[in-house]
Amino acid sequence: MSDEQTEQEDKPQLARTLAGSLWFPLLFFFGFLFCYMLPFHSPSPHDVKVAVSDPVVAAQLSAGLDQQAPGSFDIIPVKDADAAKHKVTGRDAVAAYSVEGNKAVLYVAKADGTYLEQAATTTFTGIAKQGGQKLSIVEVAPTAKGDVTGTGLFYMAMVWNIVPYISVMMLMRAVTVSRRVKLLTLAGIGAFTSVVGYLVGLSMDIVPNQPLAVLYAFMITQAVAWVTYGLVPFVRQFIPGVAIGLFVLLSIPSSGGAIPYQLVPGFFRALHPVMPLGNLIDALHGIFYFGRQDLLRPTLVLCAWLVAGAALIGAGFVLERRKAAQAEAVDGAPVEERLEEPIEDPTIETPQPHATSPGHRWRLGEQPPMLVGTVRTPEGAPVPQVGVTILGPTGHQLLRTVTDHEGRYAATALPQDFVTVLLLSNDHTPAVARLLLADGRTFRQDFVLDHRAHRPVHA
Repeated sequence: MSDEQTEQEDKPQLARTLAGSLWFPLLFFFGFLFCYMLPFHSPSPHDVKVAVSDPVVAAQLSAGLDQQAPGSFDIIPVKDADAAKHKVTGRDAVAAYSVEGNKAVLYVAKADGTYLEQAATTTFTGIAKQGGQKLSIVEVAPTAKGDVTGTGLFYMAMVWNIVPYISVMMLMRAVTVSRRVKLLTLAGIGAFTSVVGYLVGLSMDIVPNQPLAVLYAFMITQAVAWVTYGLVPFVRQFIPGVAIGLFVLLSIPSSGGAIPYQLVPGFFRALHPVMPLGNLIDALHGIFYFGRQDLLRPTLVLCAWLVAGAALIGAGFVLERRKAAQAEAVDGAPVEERLEEPIEDPTIETPQPHATSPGHRWRLGEQPPMLVGTVRTPEGAPVPQVGVTILGPTGHQLLRTVTDHEGRYAATALPQDFVTVLLLSNDHTPAVARLLLADGRTFRQDFVLDHRAHRPVHA
């Protein structure tokens, strides 16, 4: 084969390799543009519910606001100031406005978000000024002393939302650990982070002393962990992008933690009632600041995510057993001897040396093989189930795999250095080869194994 032909064949592989390497940073680029810069660059109120005590005043304000800022505020008429205030403390409105003669009172809840409080204050300060009233602002649900900006609770919730995803990614590297042990470990990590995170927040006076919050923190850790773990068999090498898309790029802007969800575009407002992080924050607000009101919907949604995660894990188990049975029927390798291919997370680790399936079609996001080869007898017959061990330049083991039913093996993410390939088989003589690998190329190392001579057994 000429150099020109080789170069032409390498071009598609180079393009696929670059595409497989760059899809993740591109996901972050467009994800942060559309999921962070778009909703956060210019927050403005949408359908913010405000209770107004006098029905006549309520009708006038509703008409005026519809002209000045259409769709910004949803006026709820109530009979008196106490009823208006109750709407805020009962979480039916984010602010309440009461007018009596030349005095006006605005009831606000900092626990609903500083940005939302500021939006209501700015709007109704102007309204009171136009009506000739002197405005008084009454805070009915202040945040804890240590949470001056009202975002401390959000950062606590972020820990419980992101750590489970990272934990799953790291545990996927432990290919010798069973599914049961991994799930128990995720439960242990969830319990630890829930309790310790709550105690740290309590010690910093970021949250009031309400231990019920620990239960909801644990629920979201398991919901995120189970869904991420359950998706692995179905999305494989794309799991980092899928999980980050769900639990970071979509969850954070729609959560209402950094900026209240009433101030972001409609797409993210629509996500708020169904995403786990937003429901956790709603539940924590209710527990800490509103007398444990409105916990039903957040509880049901978090439970639904747990059920979805359990269903995905169960479906993945069935799929894995089916594939293992099919593979065993083809080449006779016992199910328990098959090695699980590790899942790489490009956000927290570089690819580790691992075996790949020989001869399968390379897909976007996968590491292309760096080393391939075939093991045959002198007669040309393939030799399956030969142990293939690859050693690094210092003699340490990088990985171990076996040849498939056609005598093939493949490995990737190997160092750009000298490696040693060692073959061991009960029925054939051992073989060894040493070669220098370089990035950007696929090296082939074939072997021919002679049949091992069996010595006669003497009595």
